[in-house]
Amino acid sequence: MTELEQLRLLHPAWRDVFEVAIVALALYRVLKMFHGTRTLQMVTGLGILLAVYAAAWLFKLEMIRYVLGFVFQYGAIALLVVFAPELRMALAHLGQARFGQLFHEMGAHEVAEEVHEAVERLSRSGLGAIIALEREVPLDNYAESGSRIEAKVSADLLMTIFTPYSPLHDGAVVIRGDTIIAASCILPLSQKPIADRALGTRHRAALGLSDETDAVVIVVSEERATISIAERGRLWRDVTPMELRSVLEGRAQVRNDLEPVGAAT
Repeated sequence: MTELEQLRLLHPAWRDVFEVAIVALALYRVLKMFHGTRTLQMVTGLGILLAVYAAAWLFKLEMIRYVLGFVFQYGAIALLVVFAPELRMALAHLGQARFGQLFHEMGAHEVAEEVHEAVERLSRSGLGAIIALEREVPLDNYAESGSRIEAKVSADLLMTIFTPYSPLHDGAVVIRGDTIIAASCILPLSQKPIADRALGTRHRAALGLSDETDAVVIVVSEERATISIAERGRLWRDVTPMELRSVLEGRAQVRNDLEPVGAAT
């Protein structure tokens, strides 16, 4: 390293600070996008393999180095296949990040009010429903399985969608920001062993989507007319309207004394 490079490390210029900030922001956005999903778990596993390889190189463990070297040599192609859906979602998310989206016609409070009113009306009427609220991880793959709508969120529209025998009532609604982007969507069913047989397909689908993404999924039970919320691979049942409003507005989580349904239950 030359003296000029050493001086630059000790006294970084504004370009260096700018570059570090851009890289840090990009890494933060990527980690936030995949936080709580299986993708992050897979990346963590890859990091563990790299750490083992570094330890094997440090302590001269030749057999482990050879095996892991072989895995890394041909694993790049496998990673492209494994992470293909996530790469597509990330590119789609990047293309959707327009500055104009910072200014929604409907604010978060208005969206929360419309969804809250719809869920309450569905619960009182005993109509089953499942509503997925997109966060950082795009839900385009799941929206493609249903019918595109691209309509502003409203309680009346949600009630119409989930009315029995309507063309779109069977499946999930996906909401992005202030827009219902699709209805009648097919969600992945959770593979967790759940002892409670009262949980139907909607609850398992909500759990399945919360396993794969960071979405908040609201379920209205058709049999019991109760409200449940799935998030981060956990399901809270018998959620009160006040708790639902707090979660929708991002002011609070579901109350701590409400036992979530998970793999251990």
